[in-house]
Amino acid sequence: MGDGRVVVVGSFMMDLVARTARLPKPGETVIGESFAQFLGGKGFNQAIAAARSGGQVAMVGRVGDDAFGRQFLDALDAAGIDRRGVSVDPEVGTGVGLPVVETSGQNAIIVIPRANHELRSLPSEVFDGASVVLLQWELPREVTVEAARLGRAAGATVVLNPAPAVGDIRDYAGLIDVLVPNETEAAAIGPIEGVQTVLTLGADGARVGDEHLAPHDVECVDTVGAGDAFCGAMCAALAGGASLLEAARVGNAAGALAVTTHGAEPSMPFKAEIERLLAT
Repeated sequence: MGDGRVVVVGSFMMDLVARTARLPKPGETVIGESFAQFLGGKGFNQAIAAARSGGQVAMVGRVGDDAFGRQFLDALDAAGIDRRGVSVDPEVGTGVGLPVVETSGQNAIIVIPRANHELRSLPSEVFDGASVVLLQWELPREVTVEAARLGRAAGATVVLNPAPAVGDIRDYAGLIDVLVPNETEAAAIGPIEGVQTVLTLGADGARVGDEHLAPHDVECVDTVGAGDAFCGAMCAALAGGASLLEAARVGNAAGALAVTTHGAEPSMPFKAEIERLLAT
């Protein structure tokens, strides 16, 4: 058993968000409605979500030695997240994400990894005593496989959010305990033996095995970060001793709350908000 801590190994992406009535077709230019800048990246979002939902969190990743990188480090400090595992690249800049968000809340995103893909080694001491290790696929594959190995060696529950779905799930055979894909990702990666699956269904809620978790009735303004809110909050609950089904219920509520606020990091809900929604 670990010490109730969640170790998130993941990406930092400064999100430069354009909002428009509809996504442009190939070769088309559309006039946008607004622009905003938010701290993001699946790893960072999930770490913030885990911390805000009551988890003790450590982050492992890489930022650039630039203004974006300094904003991320300050944000980790403000959230009380252990950032000893976050390195600073002196040559390659911080990762950038370019989301385009429709008025309906649907989105399309281009990510440019930059310093994220310069992460080559992991500080093994950060994993010591961890209860949950949470991974995604915005880092180099060899890094996430090594993180899964370190998590397994530490006795942690290893959770993989296979997003974006660009790799071979077989690389993680015997190394992960819980898989958290959405429907598109699940279809792309296929099954893996001996792993519990939590399937996120967007506006239809989620599924844990044969158990369907109904969606919450909320107003959707922006779906960016909803899956990250789900994963982070779920892993914090797991680290706190909840069963997978109980933890997925927490994640389901967190994901619902996330779509009610613009931006990724700003939309990660706090524990009290999640508890209020679950109570209703």
